[in-house]
Formats: sequence, C-alpha cells, structure tokens
Amino acid sequence: MEPILEYRNVSKAFPGVQALSDVSVNFMPGEVHALVGENGAGKSTLIKMLTGVNVPDQGEIYYNGSTYKSFNPKMSRKLGLGVMYQELSLVNELSVAENIFLGNEPRKNRFLLDRKKMEEESQRVFADLGVNLKPDALVGTLSVGYQQMVELCRAVVEEAKVLVLDEPTAPLSSNEVEILFRFIRTVKKKGITIIYISHRLDEIFEITDRITVLRDGKVITTKNTEEFSRDELIHCMVGRKLTEIYEPREGVSGGEVVLETRNLSGNGVKNISLKAYRGEILGLGGLVGAGRTEFAELLYGHKKRDSGEMYLNGKLFSPQNPGQAQRAGVVLVPEDRKQQGLLLDMTVKYNQSLPIVKQLSRYAILNEKEETKLANYYCDNLGIKTPSLKQKVKNLSGGNQQKVVIAKGLASEPELIIIDEPTRGVDVGAKRELYHLMNQMIEQGKTIIMISSDMEELLGMSDRIAVFCEGRLTGTLGKNEFDAEVILKYASSENVAEGETYEQ
Repeated sequence: MEPILEYRNVSKAFPGVQALSDVSVNFMPGEVHALVGENGAGKSTLIKMLTGVNVPDQGEIYYNGSTYKSFNPKMSRKLGLGVMYQELSLVNELSVAENIFLGNEPRKNRFLLDRKKMEEESQRVFADLGVNLKPDALVGTLSVGYQQMVELCRAVVEEAKVLVLDEPTAPLSSNEVEILFRFIRTVKKKGITIIYISHRLDEIFEITDRITVLRDGKVITTKNTEEFSRDELIHCMVGRKLTEIYEPREGVSGGEVVLETRNLSGNGVKNISLKAYRGEILGLGGLVGAGRTEFAELLYGHKKRDSGEMYLNGKLFSPQNPGQAQRAGVVLVPEDRKQQGLLLDMTVKYNQSLPIVKQLSRYAILNEKEETKLANYYCDNLGIKTPSLKQKVKNLSGGNQQKVVIAKGLASEPELIIIDEPTRGVDVGAKRELYHLMNQMIEQGKTIIMISSDMEELLGMSDRIAVFCEGRLTGTLGKNEFDAEVILKYASSENVAEGETYEQ
C-alpha cells in the first residue's frame, strides 16, 4: 500500500531551537502508528504542521496523493486531517449531537438547524462504533472519557482519514482506557489512520502497529511494534541506557508525625484518619474520582472541611485558604500544571518567585537581584532546562514545566509537599529526574504526599500507600505489604461502614 501521509525531509526552527531536522516518516492507511520520544523531541511540532499551527521551513508533506508545503485549520479539516489535543475543543453547554456537528450542522432550510437529523446521524455513528452515548446529553455532564468519545465521533462524522491522538489516556480511568482502545480498533478497521502519542509505554505496545522514535528533532528509527523490546525502545528515546528508574531508598516506619488527620470530612471525602511521617513518601492510590485530590484540597485550605481535625507537627492545623497553608509549611503541586500550577505566558523566573514575592520585596519594590539568584538556584538544583530565565514557561517541555511548578512550591521552604500526579505527561528521562528530585527532598527531611494513578510509580516511589475509594480510606499498606492486586481490591471495595476509620 501507498502511505496516506508522509513527511519528506521536513525541518523547522524556532528562535534558539532546531525543533525538527530533516524528518522523514510515513503513515499507512488503517494503522495505529505511535510517535514517541522525550519532551522536546519534536512530536508536537510535527503534528502541528497538519493544522497549520507550524509551517515547515523546508521539506514537504505528502497526503492522500497530493504534495503540500503547508496546511491551515480549515484546509486540514476539509481534507480529513483530525487532531485531538489534550485540551478538548468541545462546548460544554451544547448537546453531544450539537458538538459532533459543530460548524457542519445540517439545516432544514437556510436558517433552521435540523436537530432531528443531527441526533439520528449521531445515534447511527454511536451504534456503528459501539459507543454508549445519548445524542441529547449535555457535553458538560459527561466524564472526560466520554467527552473524548464525542470528539472522536466528530472526527468520524467529518470523514477523517488521519486522526492524531495526543496523550489521549492521561485523564482517563482504566475502564475508560479500555473503551478508548475498543474505539481505536473499530475505526482502524474502517481504514482510518491513527497517529498515537503517549508516554505510557504499556499502551504503546498494546495498541500500536508501528513505532517511530524521535530524539532531538530527528527520526531515530521506525519499526513494527513487535520488533521492539521495552528496554530497546527506552534506549532509542533517551539515547542512553537508563539505570533503575526507582532509586533504592530505605522506607520510614513510624517516627516523627508531620501531619495527622482525624475523621476528616468534607469536599466529598468522609472520616479520613491517617498520618504522614517526616522523611517519607506517602502514596495515595485509588481510581479516578476516588477522593484523593479532594482530600489534598482540604489539607491545602483550598476547600473547607465539614468536620474532623488536622494536626501539623502536633499543633491544630486549620488553614482557611492556600496562603495560610503555605505560610504554615504546606504546599500543593497540582495535577493540572497548565491550568492550576503555572502562568504560561510569564517567565520561568516570575513563576518561581511568585509565592514569595513579598519576601523578595522591600517597600513594595522587588529585589530583582535576589529574584534572579533564587531562580538560578532552582534551575541549577532541579535541572530545569531553559535557554534563559526570561523564557516563557509555555515554551518549555512538559518535564521542565513540572520542575518549575515544584520549584515554585519549594521557594517557600515547606515541610510537607503534596504532589498530585507528579509525572503525568512527561517522558521517561524526565520521570527519572523528578523521582531523583523527590528522593532529595526526603533526604532533606521533608514529607511528601504523592497522588498517583500510575501503579508502577505508586509502588516504586511510596514508603506507605493509603488507598481511597468513593471518598473513603479503605486500606493502608506498608512497604512489605505492597501488592498491585491488593491495592486494586481496596480501590474498588465497598464503602467503609459509617463511622469506621483507619489509622496507620
């Protein structure tokens, strides 16, 4: 077969960065083709050429029998090139059917929308693809997983021939991932080409037919998926052999209690009693929606508790807002770094100094020399790769953005650091760097509460694991009790009886 899409000797440079260098890669009809590589390898730059966000400096793109120098959004949509980014482009206030036909609505006449036809056509597509959706449901009421289904169905209705999925499973539960994979296999049979971008290697091996590895803007290799071993794929991505990603660390059992909650309730969690010790990583496990982030929001003063008590270093701890929590020595590194953790259009230096700008100022005048000194310190110690402290954070890779969020939290010199999904959307090499950084914090006597949906990460980094289910704490495990099946059992167990608490 001839390729449906092919990049031929494509290059692209940005100020100070050669994003792509002489890239050639092709995609066949009806295949699932993975693009993998570390953050900054060039994946996003390559994909954005399909929608006209980026224009090649040299080279050309062959698509469906024709050769193009560049595209634009309207043109790519008309040609059947669909890109589903991590941030979904749906309108929450409209129905499923209205979103699917948005911009392409059938009409009874020149002015009136044919809503009946939209719903009938949507229902036909759902039945054809085996998707359980209601055409009249408001998109804003759906889970993220089903919102993704809506966006994917829209691509099918628009007769997409090539569909790019950028980190599609990042916000999904395991059940929703299975639904997504069934969808991918169904549209693959229809001859649609899927370009799949993900840092989750297990998914790559499960769902793809071929893999192209990018590194430093160049194609390293393209092979059939079964020709790769996991170790070989990682080696191609990072250009070196990774030693054990989880560094050995002697776990803490007991000792000085930094945080204690007693029957803490509110924000969707009930009767949570647990302790976090100095110099440990307490992992919080559970399925998406189990209440882990909601619990963290209570600790950080972002949400108000209904009942129960919190103690920090033995003293009653009752923050009314994040500022009070931060001044007491508690910081939160949020799950969504782009929406909640960073000011993307501001500089690396500005983001890092923001929490302590008052301490860096005198008579309301910022001491820029001290601000620069602080930013240089964290860039050096955390290994933040940036051309300049004045670089806008939005231009950094995902791993470096995550490090800036952590630096922002550490600037206030906290005792307790809550990290929600520490490595979501970052590559293998950046994961290892972040894990090393977390271990350094522990060696300094800090305490980390880590929320993670990655079972391997949860088992590899935690000293103890507390498992949540439906807003309740259903089990705790010490290091010698770690078992993935037991954790999943606790994560899907029945509600804890009213009034019953767990304490470790």
